[in-house]
Amino acid sequence: MVLPCLKENPGAKPSTEWRLIKARVLVDIFSAIYPLIYLTDAFSVAIFTLYPFRELKLPTITGILELAVPLQGNVSNAVVNFNEHNVSLVAVVSDVIRHGKPVIGFGFNSIGRFAQSGIIQDRIVPRVTAAEPGTLLSPNGTDFDPVAVRNIALKNEKPGGHGDRAGAIAALELAIWDLNSKLADVPAWAFIASATGRKVQNPQVNTYAAGGYYYADDSINRLVTELNGYRTMGFNAIKIKIGGVALTEDLDRIDAAIETTGDPARVAVDANGRFNKDVAEKYLNELSPRNLRWYEEPGDPLDFSLMQSLARKSDLPLATGENLFSVQDTNNLLRYGGLRPGHDIFQMDAGLSYGLCEYLDMLKILESAGHSRTRCFPHGGHLINLHIVAALGLGGCEAYPGVFQPFGGFAPTCELNEGTITPSEAPGFGLEEKPELRPYLKKLVEGV
Repeated sequence: MVLPCLKENPGAKPSTEWRLIKARVLVDIFSAIYPLIYLTDAFSVAIFTLYPFRELKLPTITGILELAVPLQGNVSNAVVNFNEHNVSLVAVVSDVIRHGKPVIGFGFNSIGRFAQSGIIQDRIVPRVTAAEPGTLLSPNGTDFDPVAVRNIALKNEKPGGHGDRAGAIAALELAIWDLNSKLADVPAWAFIASATGRKVQNPQVNTYAAGGYYYADDSINRLVTELNGYRTMGFNAIKIKIGGVALTEDLDRIDAAIETTGDPARVAVDANGRFNKDVAEKYLNELSPRNLRWYEEPGDPLDFSLMQSLARKSDLPLATGENLFSVQDTNNLLRYGGLRPGHDIFQMDAGLSYGLCEYLDMLKILESAGHSRTRCFPHGGHLINLHIVAALGLGGCEAYPGVFQPFGGFAPTCELNEGTITPSEAPGFGLEEKPELRPYLKKLVEGV
C-alpha cells in the first residue's frame, strides 16, 4: 500500500500537500536570494498572503470522541432483529483550524452489529492520545498515517479474536481517512485513489437496494410495495432476505421479486448464515433454476466446507465475506471455501474489519489468488463504502435506502440513476451531507 501522498488525480482540487510544496519551494528560493536583495515590507506581506505558511506546522490530534448511535427501525432477517442494534460514531479532532473551526474526521463501524464504546473509550483512545504526535503522521508530515494509528491502537492486543475489536479499530481508522481527505480538501474517493496509486476519471459505481426484510403481516404485498419504491428511486437491482419463513413461502417472495424487477439476474437473496448443510442444499436446488444474481451467506460464515460443497453442486454465484474481519480469515476462505474466480462474490466490509488498510490487504490476496476486485461488493450500504468502492474500482456498492437510519443509504447530494450512484465532491466521506446523520455528528462534537 502507498500511504497517503500526492499523486495526480484528474478532477480533484489542489491538495494541501501541493500548496505546501509550492510554499516550501518559495522559501528555498527566498533563502537563496535574500543576501542579494532587499525586500520591502509590502513584498513580504504579499508573499505571506499568497502562501499559507502557517499550515507548515505539523498537524496533531487534540481529541478522539465516540457516541453510540441507535439504529432506527424494527426489522428482522432470518437470524436477528435490529431493534436493539447501535453503531459507534467516532470523531477525530485535529488542531488544524479552517473557517474558525477545527478540522474533524468522522467514521463509524458499519451496520449490523453493536457499538464498541467500551473498547474504543477504555483501550483505543488512551493509546492513541498518549502516543508521540510525530508517530501518528504520514511521511509527508501534512496528514496522518492510518497504518501507524491502527498499530498504536492495537498495542498489547493479542492476535486473533477478530470480533468487536475489529469494528472498534475500523471506526477510528476510517475517521482518519475522513480527516486526511478534509485536510487535503478533496472527497474521500479521490484521496483514497491517490493514496493507493489509482486514477479515477469517473467515481460513478453500480449499486443495488438491500431490503426485503420480513413483515409480521401481508408480507408479499408489502414486499412488492417496498421493491417498487426502490425502482422509483432509481435502483434496478435488489436483494431480499430468505430463511426467516418456510422454503415454500420464501420461494413465493423470490418469485414476487423476480416479477417486480422483470429479471432474475437483478435479484439476489441473503440467508444471513441461517442454514445447516441440508437446508442450504434444499434452497440451492430451488434457487439454481431461477438464475438469480447470487445466493448469499447460506450457512455460518466460517463454514468454508459448506461453501465449497455448494460451489461444486451448482453454477449459481455464491456470496460471502461480510462477517470475515481479517486478512487471515480471508486467506482461509480462499484456501477452503472453493470460491470460483470471476464468478462468486466477496463482501468484506472495511467498517467491520480494522478499517481500509486491512481491506486493502484483503484485496491484495484476493487478486493474488486470481480473483477480480470487480467481484467485490462490500457489505454496509452507506456513504463510507460508496467512497471506497469508487476509489478502488470495485464491483459495486450495497445500499440501505429504506432501513438502518441514520447510517443507511446515501446523501441527497449523491446522484442515483438507473442502478448507478455517484458520490459528491464534498471533502471527506460527506457524512455531514446526510440529513439523518447530521444531528448525531453535531452532538458528538458539541463543545469542541
